[in-house]
Amino acid sequence: MKIIEKRRDSMDALRFRLSRPDALLHLAFFGLITGFLAGGVIVLFRLMVEKTQDYLLPGKGPENYEALPSIYHFAFPVIASLVLAFVFYKWSKGIRVLGVARVMERVAYHQGHLTLRGFFLQFIGAGVAIIGGHSVGREGPHAYLGATASSLFGQYFHLPNNSIRTLVASGAAAGIAASFNTPLAGVIFALEVIMMEYALNSFIPVMLAAVVATALSNAVLGGEPAFIVPSLQATSLAELPVILVLGVIVGAFAALFNHVLTVIASKTQGIEIWWRIILAGVLVGLLGLIRPEILGIGYDTVNASLLGEFALGTFLVLTFLKLLATSVSVGLGIPGGMIGPAFFIGATLGGAVGLVAGWFYEGSISHVGFYVLLGMGAMMGASLQAPLAALTAIMELTYNPGIIMPGMLVIVVAQLTASEVFNKQSLFITMLRSNGLDFSVDPVLQVLRSLGVASVMDNNFKRVDPVISQEQAEILVSKGKNWLLLNDADGKVTMLMPISELAKYLRREEVLDVEQDGTSQEDDEEQEQDINLLEIPAKRLHLTPISLQANLLEAHQAFVNGAEALHVVFQQEKERSNGRIYGIVTKQMIEEAYVPKTAKTIS
Repeated sequence: MKIIEKRRDSMDALRFRLSRPDALLHLAFFGLITGFLAGGVIVLFRLMVEKTQDYLLPGKGPENYEALPSIYHFAFPVIASLVLAFVFYKWSKGIRVLGVARVMERVAYHQGHLTLRGFFLQFIGAGVAIIGGHSVGREGPHAYLGATASSLFGQYFHLPNNSIRTLVASGAAAGIAASFNTPLAGVIFALEVIMMEYALNSFIPVMLAAVVATALSNAVLGGEPAFIVPSLQATSLAELPVILVLGVIVGAFAALFNHVLTVIASKTQGIEIWWRIILAGVLVGLLGLIRPEILGIGYDTVNASLLGEFALGTFLVLTFLKLLATSVSVGLGIPGGMIGPAFFIGATLGGAVGLVAGWFYEGSISHVGFYVLLGMGAMMGASLQAPLAALTAIMELTYNPGIIMPGMLVIVVAQLTASEVFNKQSLFITMLRSNGLDFSVDPVLQVLRSLGVASVMDNNFKRVDPVISQEQAEILVSKGKNWLLLNDADGKVTMLMPISELAKYLRREEVLDVEQDGTSQEDDEEQEQDINLLEIPAKRLHLTPISLQANLLEAHQAFVNGAEALHVVFQQEKERSNGRIYGIVTKQMIEEAYVPKTAKTIS
């Protein structure tokens, strides 16, 4: 029994520490664990997908759909859709959005709590979709799987929700890093897209998770880069106008991508998910009959684009068909990612611009692969609203510092074109809103999410029955407690009283005794009666339970919903079975926690 109590006390001490914003060492340790968990899941996912593709597809490489007979270009997506429709019909239970968009929504509104059901839907669904040739990427599923594995780990040990949020970002970073062999891009993506903040206590665990996952992926799958990138750089500053034009064109296509996906998703919202998935299979199959290169993620086509193997007409046809195929797949509910297709569209679009620019520069233009790479970064940055992650990705893919300046220029221009000229948000937010979900960012709410209730709660309290003697009251006041927790007749805590209120009551009684100094001894004995703390004139607050895992945003929401004060228990839904109370939280405690931070930011 003592061993169990010691273990419980040790875990509680860990939870108290993790609820604070400065638990860097502990978060770093969990970042390492997250890296192993997420990296292991990603390795399993890639082995399942790539080994199956190697078995089913002819030739070498996991994406050689072009070598299949034409009938299979149609049959593969249709068969995959039938399998997916059955899976979602039987087991989705209302889950309609997966991938990065789902992670963002769960972090913003559900404290980063992801479910085992969603994990299996994503693992099986994305695997079947990619193997079947649907125009989706693996990076979004990788991010979701890594984030979910980390979230489930945190939930299992009942870690504070503010730390689960960091674990989710760490898992997402690990997933992206293991997908491309780009650990820094994974870190930036997680902080820029998932957490939407850069803070030291987030940066360190996320970096460690990305490093561990990348190392694990390299050890099992090899460290070969995702793309074969030749030595690329701008020939001269005279190419800057071409880079500017490329940024504008890619930004316009990113807006078109967003618009087409929104129209498809919103117009088919009333159709059951399984019928939408079957429709996606038929449409993608028909597009695959035209150009089978658009089937699957398309990394082989991106590689061919980087090496300049396509003519202008091929680049343009592949751009439009891939944009349409991806919009159909994702918009109709196929559980895949959008980063890989964004790379594909940007690559073919950049290749087309590079070839056209070569007509005017008469041989002094950079290799077409240079514009392919810039197009990839620009499309990722503009369509996903993740400019820094996009720039970092193309830097890590090339290991060439010469790409930084033109990369920054093209990504900024593309992002401004998509967001300011065409007023488009990221594809992730588009998917959420098209499926009836919302997403917004508030800096104050961000601060509240980053702190656990245990970091602000006051544990200087005494739990008492409502009726006490005057002697007991005087002892309570003398012990310097801050709060009294009052039990009801069933022994359940229902009310909170500041100890100062009891002190005031005792002082008032003393004054009355002095004023009535001439009363008889019998009267004095009558005045020595018990004190009912529920009836004396004093300020009392009704108590509402809140879980030790909760963050300050959840506490704030409880006050918005009418709570007067909160008492922290291990699990809110199991308050009766575990009577331990860890501390008290009031509105003032929450205000004191975030007002100084926001004030510093403003100043």
